[in-house]
Amino acid sequence: MKNLIKLVSLTLIAAMGFAFAGCGAKSTGMTVEEGVLTMATNAYFPPYEYYDGETIVGIDAEIAAAVAERLGLTLVIEDVEFDSIIGGVQSGKYDIGCAGMTVTEERLQSVNFTTPYATGIQSIIVREGSDITDIDTLIESGCMVAVQSGTTGDIYMTDEVGDERMDRYAKGNDAVIALMQGKVDAVVIDNQPALAFVEANEGLVILDTPYTVEDYAMAINMENTELLDAINQALADLTADGTIAAIIEEYIPTDAE
Repeated sequence: MKNLIKLVSLTLIAAMGFAFAGCGAKSTGMTVEEGVLTMATNAYFPPYEYYDGETIVGIDAEIAAAVAERLGLTLVIEDVEFDSIIGGVQSGKYDIGCAGMTVTEERLQSVNFTTPYATGIQSIIVREGSDITDIDTLIESGCMVAVQSGTTGDIYMTDEVGDERMDRYAKGNDAVIALMQGKVDAVVIDNQPALAFVEANEGLVILDTPYTVEDYAMAINMENTELLDAINQALADLTADGTIAAIIEEYIPTDAE
């Protein structure tokens, strides 16, 4: 599926008018830049978004590219801090936020979300031999917890253990480094990035019991209902024809376990 991706440098894009595939509506006024779907992400979240050389790839990148192609638009991805994505979409700087992003009541106060396209699990990473064996032990131990700032792991764990026990980082891999260095006792992060981090770093393990299960969707400006409807239709079509399932299968094979 990687050959489907259409990622274009901002410097190479000229303003062009594209008709929507399968309908007569024009993209003018629906996206920040005519003919372009601008996606904000944080590209340190494998396999959903990460760098392959200088190109951002992954599940979110490919699904967004497939959506853009379906709508007759060119996808441009901007790599930003995770906790700036919602604000950027809300202000109209970006068309969509797509970064393994979970729908929460708090976020729904600022942006709309598309129908979910994937499911994620919040997992707990600890060092081998840790006394932390499950979420209850983590909460009751008084230990320090590292998270990526602004993520649902951050939101949930702050509610669970309080701000004084939280250590926040701009990137998930920075939180993992802090764990390896003994600065914190656990990292709460989505399961697929957790698997990648544990595979790449000896001495880390993921607890058997997941913390929580959640759905991923794209964030869209609350006033841009035209784009929301168009992307929801594209996601429905891409689900029906098997495109989304094939993209996810490429990165997370069902027979991997």
